[in-house]
Amino acid sequence: MKKILIKTLTLATMTMFMVAPVFTACSSDDTTVENLISEYEVNDKLVAAQKAASKKDVAILLVAFGATWDNAFKAFDKTKEAYEAAFPQADVYFSFSSDICINRASAGENVDDNGNIVRRVYYEPRYLLHAIGASKYRKIYVQSLQVIPGEEFAAVVASVKKFMNNGYVASAHLDDAYLAQLAEEGNIYLGMPLLSDPEADIPEVAKQLHALFKDEAAQGVVAFMGHGNPDTYDTFKANVRYIELEEALKEYSPNYFVGTVDMPGNYKQDVLTRMDEQGFTTGKMYLHALMSIAGDHAHNDMAGQGEEYWHPMNPESEENSWYEFFSHRGYDVTVPVVGKHPQGLLELQNVQNVWINHTRYAASLEDAYHSMYPEE
Repeated sequence: MKKILIKTLTLATMTMFMVAPVFTACSSDDTTVENLISEYEVNDKLVAAQKAASKKDVAILLVAFGATWDNAFKAFDKTKEAYEAAFPQADVYFSFSSDICINRASAGENVDDNGNIVRRVYYEPRYLLHAIGASKYRKIYVQSLQVIPGEEFAAVVASVKKFMNNGYVASAHLDDAYLAQLAEEGNIYLGMPLLSDPEADIPEVAKQLHALFKDEAAQGVVAFMGHGNPDTYDTFKANVRYIELEEALKEYSPNYFVGTVDMPGNYKQDVLTRMDEQGFTTGKMYLHALMSIAGDHAHNDMAGQGEEYWHPMNPESEENSWYEFFSHRGYDVTVPVVGKHPQGLLELQNVQNVWINHTRYAASLEDAYHSMYPEE
């Protein structure tokens, strides 16, 4: 995997967490200590500047998987703004957990609606966590922006635990006494993904989705496309949340369905089977992304139209988009858009508020960790 290394820093960008990228690529299996240190130093300066300007002693680090689309970047911007409004006592930072998304966003993989290449620079959680620790915030909240507590969330948890164990390479390790005090006082918190609690989150998200899409459900099928994890990566057995959400939505209307692109037994073909079993054969159908943002999966796997997204010789191919798959089975398919793009869940305010409440009532790291790993 190629890694982009940020080499420049200007005063104007210190509070924006973006710099014009001047980068070199490392090999996929050899990231040097020198290169790692440069990433830490950039973030230490960025965070120190913001803390000095704000004089706040609470930090919130938002962790998304990542994206390369301009509409997704804007959704992340608005989410950060929403957190700043909800937590005026805190400095809010943003990170991507995906190296691939970081690299492609920096390289400008996609364009905006006017055809201009858009480049954004984001950092991994470890760099921001180190910088936050180096600035010695009194309280730290790490909020996952994942939808389910699956494989990607496990990576977030691991990064926070490694930070608390002072396990990252840097020009100067963090103050062990500070980390010990942070742990002893329980002042580092872990905010859970959107659909963590089946008793609280599932009914609340179902309620909010129905409030938004009940008019569509009155006209035809409303299908949500989530990501899901393959069986071998079904961390915390989180895939069941998609099934639980469909069941909760069906309490409002039988017309709701929830599928994924990566969960065995819950692909678009499985959604079609459930629709057939419930007597749906033709008619209106609306597709929505059950993901934090509308990125490649939403634009291509869900909403893709045309020959590129339909292979008539292999109608069951995973290369076929949901739009083409259901259209070729007689449904009148619509992908609702705002502007030119589908929307992700972070753009739906009352769904976004579920994440915000997870931060507001976040458990201390150790309590959250042991609830997921009770044997440790």
